[in-house]
Amino acid sequence: MTSTRFRQGDAVRISERYAPGHVRTPVYVRGKQGSIERVLPRFINPELEAYGVNEGTETQLYRVRLSQSSLWPDYEGQPSDVLELEIYEHWLEPIPNTTNDEE
Repeated sequence: MTSTRFRQGDAVRISERYAPGHVRTPVYVRGKQGSIERVLPRFINPELEAYGVNEGTETQLYRVRLSQSSLWPDYEGQPSDVLELEIYEHWLEPIPNTTNDEE
């Protein structure tokens, strides 16, 4: 099994890059903090694939959980409401000393 950079429960920040062109990370989640909900399989890097320069490079995919209130300042739903979305590893940054050992 291939080792992964992050584990379930790890706190992460989604990079705040504004890359031109085809990317799979929505603007509204960039710069936000969440946690790894689960580790998913590796996939061909879709951002490179879109430009035909991939050459088979795979990247790790994760499901990231973010609180709705951290995304939308005027959010009036339940405090426990979350958004889960799939983010590729190259968009994630670790947040030191905040690992949740759920395994």
